[in-house]
Amino acid sequence: MHTSAPRDHAIAVFVEQFGRAPTGIARAPGRVNLIGEHTDYNDGFVLPVAIDRAVWIAFAPRDDGRVHLIAANYDNQPAEFRLKDFDPMGTGARSEKVRWLNYPCAVAWALQQRGIALRGFDGVIFGDVPAGAGLASSAAIELATAVTFQSVSGFTLPPQEMARACQVAENEFVGNRCGIMDQFVSALGRAGHAMFLDCRDRSHKFVPIADELRVVICNSLVERALTNSAYNARRLECESGMELISRTVSNVRTLRDVTLADLEIAHPVLPEHISRRCRHVVTENARVQEMVRALEADYYPAMNKLMAESHESLKHDFEVSCRELDVLAEVAREAPGCVGARPTGAGFGGCTVNLVLAPNVQAFCDAMRLGYEAVTGRQTEIYICAPEDGASVERIS
Repeated sequence: MHTSAPRDHAIAVFVEQFGRAPTGIARAPGRVNLIGEHTDYNDGFVLPVAIDRAVWIAFAPRDDGRVHLIAANYDNQPAEFRLKDFDPMGTGARSEKVRWLNYPCAVAWALQQRGIALRGFDGVIFGDVPAGAGLASSAAIELATAVTFQSVSGFTLPPQEMARACQVAENEFVGNRCGIMDQFVSALGRAGHAMFLDCRDRSHKFVPIADELRVVICNSLVERALTNSAYNARRLECESGMELISRTVSNVRTLRDVTLADLEIAHPVLPEHISRRCRHVVTENARVQEMVRALEADYYPAMNKLMAESHESLKHDFEVSCRELDVLAEVAREAPGCVGARPTGAGFGGCTVNLVLAPNVQAFCDAMRLGYEAVTGRQTEIYICAPEDGASVERIS
C-alpha cells in the first residue's frame, strides 16, 4: 500500500498556505513498465505496473474560474491560471520556472475540449515520483489533476476516458507524443498486478505478480527531457517505416500488424536504421505476450531471457539505451536474487526495472550501489516498489 507521508505533507502544506482544511485529496501513481517499450504508440502491447509512488493534490474548490496551485516539491512555489486563458503552445509557452504548471493547464484544456464545464480550485501538489526518471511523473500529475477536477466540478468520466483525455493533453498541449500506456495504468492500475494492455483497442487484463517477487527500480540519475529528446524522432521513424512497409505489404495499418516475414519483404525499401527501429517494435510485441505467459506460470528463466532480449533490442535496434543503463542492467544480472533486468521508460537515461526475489532484495540493492559506482563513478537511487491501485480521490471534509 502507498505510504501516507506524501499525503499528509500535502494536507499540512495546504493548511499552512491557505489557512483552511482541504476538502479532499487526489492521488495518482507513477508507473514502471516491465516490458514493452516504444510499442504503445505503435498500437502494440505493454506490461506496466502502477507503483506505490504517486502525485498527490490536496484541494478545495473556488468559484472564480481560477486554479491556484502550490508546488510543495519546489519550495512551495505558487502558480495560477484562469480556466479560459491558455493555448496549446507547448512547454515554451510558460516560464521555465513554472514548467510543471503545463501539465495541470494541459488537463484543464483537454477536459474543456470535451465540453466539460470546470470549476477552479486551490491545491497543493506534492509527489514522490522522481521527475525525469522514466516513471511517468507527468502522467501522475495529469491524472491527479483530472480526478481533482472531477471531484470539484461534479462531472463523471470513466477512467479509460480520463486516461485518454490526459494523453491528448500531453500530446497536443505539452508537445510530447506519448502513447496511452502511462495515463492508462495510472488511471486503472491494480494492487499486486501488472496490466497487460493492448494499446490499439485499450482492452486489458491484470496479471498477478508472484508474492515472492519485488519490483526494484534503479535510477541511473541521468535525466532526459522527453519533448526535446530523440523520443519524438523515434516515433517519426516508426511512422516512416510503416509508410514504407505498407507499399509492399498489404493489410497492415501499424507496426502492430507487421511480422518479421513482412519486414524481410519490405527490407529493400527500408533504410537500415528504419528497419532496425521496426524490428524492435515487432519483436518487443512478441516478448510482451511471452512475458505474460511467464508471469502466469511463475517461470523465472523465461522472464530473465525476455528482459535481457528487450534490453539488447533497445540498445542496438532502437538505440535508446545509454552507458549508465547498460551498466545497471549488467550489474543487476549478476546480483543476488535477480530474476530479470532491463531499461524501462523512453530511454536516453532514467531507470532500469528489476524483478528480484524478496529474500535477496537487500543484498541486491547493496550490489547495485557498489557495482554501478565502481564502473561509472555515479550514485544510483533505488526504489523498492509494490504494484498499486490507480488514481483515486479521498474526501476529507
